[in-house]
Amino acid sequence: MSDRDNLLGGPSKPASMIEWQRGAVVSRTIVRQPSGNITLFAFDEGEGLAEHVTPHDAMLLGLAGDAEVTVGPDRHRLQEGEALHLPASVPHGIRALSPFKMMLVMLKKAEP
Repeated sequence: MSDRDNLLGGPSKPASMIEWQRGAVVSRTIVRQPSGNITLFAFDEGEGLAEHVTPHDAMLLGLAGDAEVTVGPDRHRLQEGEALHLPASVPHGIRALSPFKMMLVMLKKAEP
C-alpha cells in the first residue's frame, strides 16, 4: 500500500498524500473528528489563504517548500520540518514563497 493510500493504517508520508496544482490551493482532510481535523494543503508559488480568524487553536507543520505566515501583527517564514502555533481568535493568513505543502491540525474547544 502506498503512502498516498495509507491514511491511518500505519506510518505514512503526508506530503505524498497531496499534489500541487498550477495556480491553485489544494486541500485534503485526512481526519475529521468532533475534537478537531487534520488537513493537508498544497499551495502553488504565490498562492495563499487570506487573513482570517477561527475560534480554534491550530498547528501548522511545513512538509515541503516555504511560506510566509502572518499571525496577528507578526510575520513568520515556515519551512519543511518546522511547526507554528496559531492561537484561537488571532487573525492569520498564509502565502506560499515556493510550491508549499503543509499539515494543519485544528483542535476544537470542548463544548460544555
